[in-house]
Amino acid sequence: MHQINPNKLLLSKWTSTSPQYKEKHFIVTKLIRDEEETVIGCVLEAVINKNQHTTPWQVLKSSDSWQQGWK
Repeated sequence: MHQINPNKLLLSKWTSTSPQYKEKHFIVTKLIRDEEETVIGCVLEAVINKNQHTTPWQVLKSSDSWQQGWK
């Protein structure tokens, strides 16, 4: 499990350990916040084709699925 501060996720880089559609490297382009300004999700953009995926930020904590940085 990764230790993650959700407020510092913006523009961070991630590598998927199980790429789909050749999308392996991602960058966090937007943080999604609730009415209390708590981060509840993020938008991951694939580097190869600019596809965007919205996901809860907690999924990035799983070292089985995600590695921090581009590997």
